Amino acid sequence: MASIDPANRQSASLMQRAWANPYLLLAITTLLWGGNAIASRVAIDNISPMALTSLRWIGVALVFPVVFRKELVAHWPTIRAAWVQIALMGCLGFTVFNALMYVAGHSTTAINMGIIQGSIPVLVLAGSVLFFRTRLRLMQVVGVLTTMLGVALTAARGDLSVLSQLAFARGDILMIFACALYAGYTLALRKRPDLPGLVFFTAMAVVACVLSAGLFGIEIALGQHLWPNWKGWLLVLYVTLGPSIISQLMFMRGVELIGPARAGLFVNLVPIWAAILAVVLIGEPFALYHAVALVLVLGGIWLAERNRT
Repeated sequence: MASIDPANRQSASLMQRAWANPYLLLAITTLLWGGNAIASRVAIDNISPMALTSLRWIGVALVFPVVFRKELVAHWPTIRAAWVQIALMGCLGFTVFNALMYVAGHSTTAINMGIIQGSIPVLVLAGSVLFFRTRLRLMQVVGVLTTMLGVALTAARGDLSVLSQLAFARGDILMIFACALYAGYTLALRKRPDLPGLVFFTAMAVVACVLSAGLFGIEIALGQHLWPNWKGWLLVLYVTLGPSIISQLMFMRGVELIGPARAGLFVNLVPIWAAILAVVLIGEPFALYHAVALVLVLGGIWLAERNRT
């Protein structure tokens, strides 16, 4: 009987320990998500926004339906019955959110995009009040207002006079709108179809693939498309494997290990990772207002989540 190479055995043991460590998995997940903002900036002159969005979801749709084909067949009656909801959620959370992010990257910084993404948890909280009549405590209200102040400071580029003139950068406005849509998608998850997480993700990914292909077609018709060069293809590979596939698997594993409430708090790391990556990888300047905004956004989230029941 052939013996197992000690190096292979040690490697397998390390992988098992890593797969059982929710904090490591969730940290890597948010790192990959933070890198998506960097990808939107690097994409400039290398691949057009709709091409990147479409090729990303084509890549996912080529993998997940094959891997989970048996599960898709087994749950097809539920998928068919809830196809409208699945289509809407795939459209908002996957296609439009990412398309707006990649367009926003042409007129704002990755640091701004990351900080603005930090507003999603409090937008979800605000949506819970509007649509589910959730009652807020005083500290939650303070947290929401604090985070929104941080987002406003980011969009104003540290110049409060911009707030009175409403002269925000186009990319910041698009990113705020994208985050509002993603918050709506998150709220819709409360009443998602009774499907396993990966099956539900796969169904939405197929929807995103179809819809984003349509957006790419419009981009081509308008003569605004840019087919990827070698850097563009590397970006496609990254956003397909990283933010789309690996992060989804890791996040769901993290939720499985410590529950959705605790796992959800790790999303707050996204603006931090985005800021670090933007400075280190693409040399974006980190201004004082970025630091203040980051403290306001994360502090507001902490206040809103503090002692939540």
